[in-house]
Amino acid sequence: MQCELDYTNERRWEGSYLKKKCMEIGVEDEYNLYQSRLRSYYTGVYILLHWIVILVHSLFLLATCEETHLIYIDIFAYVLGSVLITAVMWINFEEELVIRRVCVMYVTSVITVLILVIIDIITNMYHYHKHDWVTGSFYDTYIILTTYMFLPIPHILPPLALGSTVSCLYVCYYFYYVAALFRNDFSNARNFNKMWAEVSHHISLNMLGVFFRISREIVVRSSFLDRHQYVMEDISLRNARAQEKIFLHSILPQQIAQPIQDDIRNRIAMAEKHRDVHIVSMARDRLMSIQTHPDVSILYADIVNYTQLTTTLTVKHLVTLLHNLYARFDKAASHFTVQRIKFLGDCYYCVAGLTVPDPDHAKCCVDLGLCMINQIQQVGISQNLDIDIRVGVHSGSLFAGVLGAAKLQYDIWGTDVTIANRLEATGMAGHIHLSARTLNSMTDHSYTILPGTVAATEDPYLMKYKIVTFLIAATTTTDEISEYESDEVETLSLSLQLSAKSHMSVGTYTVELHNEFKQMPVGPMGFRSWLKRICYSRKDDDNSTDHAFSSIRFYFLDFIDPRMEHAFLRQPDYMLKYSILLAWIICTSLIVIELVYQRTISNTYVFVSSGAMLSFTILLFITWYKKICFWRYPEGGHTYSIISCLIFRIAENIQRSLIKRVAIYMFTVTTYFGIISVMLMECNVDEYQMLHIESKIYLYEPEPNMCFQPWVLTNMICLIMGMSLIFSRIPFVMKLMVTLLEVIIYMVLIFYQFNYIVHHSLSTNPYFLAEYSHCILILITFLSLCLMERQTEFNDKMNFKWRAELKKKQKAGSLADQSISILLHNILPAHVVNIYLSSLAKHELYYEDYSMVGVMFATLMNFQLDLSSLRVLNEIITEFDNVLSYYKDDYLVEKIKIVGCTYMAACGLDIRLSSTISGRRSTRSSIAQEVARARRTLQFYEQHGHKKEDVVFVITAFALDLIRSLYMCNSNYKNLPCDRELFSAKMRVGISSGEVMAGVVGASQVHYDIWGNAVNMASRMDSTGVVGHIQVTDETATILRKCGIKCDFRGLTFVKGRGILPTYFVGIDDHYNFQYIEEDEGSFQVNVHNLSD
Repeated sequence: MQCELDYTNERRWEGSYLKKKCMEIGVEDEYNLYQSRLRSYYTGVYILLHWIVILVHSLFLLATCEETHLIYIDIFAYVLGSVLITAVMWINFEEELVIRRVCVMYVTSVITVLILVIIDIITNMYHYHKHDWVTGSFYDTYIILTTYMFLPIPHILPPLALGSTVSCLYVCYYFYYVAALFRNDFSNARNFNKMWAEVSHHISLNMLGVFFRISREIVVRSSFLDRHQYVMEDISLRNARAQEKIFLHSILPQQIAQPIQDDIRNRIAMAEKHRDVHIVSMARDRLMSIQTHPDVSILYADIVNYTQLTTTLTVKHLVTLLHNLYARFDKAASHFTVQRIKFLGDCYYCVAGLTVPDPDHAKCCVDLGLCMINQIQQVGISQNLDIDIRVGVHSGSLFAGVLGAAKLQYDIWGTDVTIANRLEATGMAGHIHLSARTLNSMTDHSYTILPGTVAATEDPYLMKYKIVTFLIAATTTTDEISEYESDEVETLSLSLQLSAKSHMSVGTYTVELHNEFKQMPVGPMGFRSWLKRICYSRKDDDNSTDHAFSSIRFYFLDFIDPRMEHAFLRQPDYMLKYSILLAWIICTSLIVIELVYQRTISNTYVFVSSGAMLSFTILLFITWYKKICFWRYPEGGHTYSIISCLIFRIAENIQRSLIKRVAIYMFTVTTYFGIISVMLMECNVDEYQMLHIESKIYLYEPEPNMCFQPWVLTNMICLIMGMSLIFSRIPFVMKLMVTLLEVIIYMVLIFYQFNYIVHHSLSTNPYFLAEYSHCILILITFLSLCLMERQTEFNDKMNFKWRAELKKKQKAGSLADQSISILLHNILPAHVVNIYLSSLAKHELYYEDYSMVGVMFATLMNFQLDLSSLRVLNEIITEFDNVLSYYKDDYLVEKIKIVGCTYMAACGLDIRLSSTISGRRSTRSSIAQEVARARRTLQFYEQHGHKKEDVVFVITAFALDLIRSLYMCNSNYKNLPCDRELFSAKMRVGISSGEVMAGVVGASQVHYDIWGNAVNMASRMDSTGVVGHIQVTDETATILRKCGIKCDFRGLTFVKGRGILPTYFVGIDDHYNFQYIEEDEGSFQVNVHNLSD
């Protein structure tokens, strides 16, 4: 087995890589600003911590020392030093000064450290020379740890240099102390060798500080990258939702947009939970979105001479003309607060008082109609076109909403809608044809009212409802219409809205990112607000910590949500190798220190030390092997052996397993105490006590290595405590409890088990009990480490919380993207979306030209269009859309729109259309067999140049499936205990084929539509058709015969705009199957039959 190295995850947790990424995305300056805030916070914590340490130490001195006059100088030095340190460090709260003068941080930190070192060493030297009292250093461990943890020194090398300098000073002081203690007698080399133990201790302390600095920088930089991505995802999500809203409102008014939007998202979420259920299949469960509007005005407008234009103008000229007209109409509709519904070829209709109630809705429609007439006449004059418009306006009530499951389009229904349509059809070009109800609704107007048309008085539908009509000539204008000019169409373009949104997001990106980083919390302390007010008077991020603690508990920094806490603990630890390296260094230091102070090398010591070093070395090799291989082959592509692969897998398994990491952590702590236990077990307290008393009586120097050195034990415990708290990705509560247990064990040892030895060890102040000195040092170290680790844990928890929020944002963004995609595909056909968006970004008009398209109009009859009938209509349309789902992807049948009770679809509107059937999804076998048969029969004719004619058969097969589906609906509805008249729907179908123009026109509400003679003829085939039949033109019948479908001659039929034309009925038997041409119908049909076989 061989493998390649995958170092992607580990690399994301390396300081050099994170710094490079911060610089690449341009957040390095923000990172430095945040570090400045963080250093200010640390400085405040340090000042408070130092005063606590000084006060506790001083109070202990005053309370326990017998000769208090000897320690006044110590207390005075400590308090003076604290005052000086506070004064010096206060400069760092002036953030602007610190940012301008980075050297301030270095200078103040160096001065602070020097003050502490000088006070600590000078007081000891003073007591030695003044009172001949040898005292030990007290602040060495404290100074080194605080140098790395709290002092405002940037980067890693400067604090390392300062910490190393402090260590050198204390090692030199130790050399001086040893010389003083032994009166410059170095005859025994073991006395000099003790310096190496001191050096080893200081090296480990500095390594603890370096590890803290590295881990803190990695976590903070990682937080910055996550926060940057979070802001980007948030902006992207807002833009996506804004686009979703724009697209949704381009087909739906706002009052019903939200339920549809929520429904789409719920369907997506449901599809994710039930991945075997297609989103479209769930659409059938969607509730009908219909609203009643009792007082509105409806305007219908129809372009005169449009049929002639489709045969005389070029494709681009016609689509450009329609786009220009409809864009003008849309702008005018917006100006007069009229809601455009949709357009059907040359028919444009809209409603006033629909989205927002308006008592002047009738006047708004009339003014809009007059404006539309003026505009179309202007366009006709400017382009030398014989073009005009008829407008019908009626006031009343209607139903408005969305029907079906595909191509969700807003539409209106009702008796008054039909009346408005009939007013337009019976109207006069260049005039507003309005009803008496509309006229009466306009209480204040200056129009010249003319009698209605003769056609209106003879129209059966208008006569049925006793509609009296009137005319308003286009020569009548109002001041408002005169002031409105539309020479240039602008501001309402959907592209402009999206462009503005995009520009806004780019403009606000930098500001939002800056504000987000500014709000990042810097610490978990409860007194943080007090520090801000007292130290650096910051009020701009008062809520940052409050927001942070809304999900994290204050004391133990655990997440309030246990699921989030569990997920946090289960994270992989990609910094484990650094923890193991530090554990190895400290283990080595402990062994060296114990080796120096051992009188004899026992077998137990050899066994424990060897086992510990071997174990940590193996762990070090396993965790660092991957890193070493990456150093050797940074470019990748190298193939590794089976042994290397096994080591990779073991390391990755340890990184991912919390249990294994906890086991390693507990093994580390236990091993450390095992090393210390060997040292303690070799000490006989009774023997030491007796020899020590004798040495005092007989005035001789006792054996120094008879037992352990108490300060050596204290230093070793400090190192173990540091390792116990710093170890990465171990539960904070567990580390805290383990470290607290270590402190308790140490207190038991020094106050009970080895009290005599500790009591007679070196103290830090004259007449100050040595055990108190040891105790205070341990407590100070514990407090400093806890504060440090709380900060690290807080940053880690915040980073994880932001990553969790980032994933939520990404998921929400993905959901918004999917809903946008569904909305887009419910506005435009699938093949047009990407092309149209690219054209939209360039503000270009989009249009298409197809040489052969099959167009179908299917009208449901016997519908009164009241609320009950609309509910049935919605069910039927939804069933039709379900049938469409089988044709849409594989056979490229596209639903164009629904107008009233008419279902319009087309086949062939895609450049991918070819002789190959797509196999992307399951298709009903009957469709596949019928299409395959039709294509086989067409093969003979395609060699003569008649291409793509199979789209005619596909759209006809689709129409037949709609008839079958309607039959099944009627059959099912008959079994329901309801009014039978509601479920007796019948349908007539008209189909035509030929050249078609398609495009996206309009300004405020984009809409994809098709135009051409084939569209007009399909509509006429429907309107002149017979219920239960599919009527086709002569050309379409010829193509269907080529496919083997029988077409029966109906006769000569009058077609509006074309005169008398021959029409045909598609052959359908009683079982709603095609009637195919029999073999004995002629030699032509014989050849076709042979081809099909």
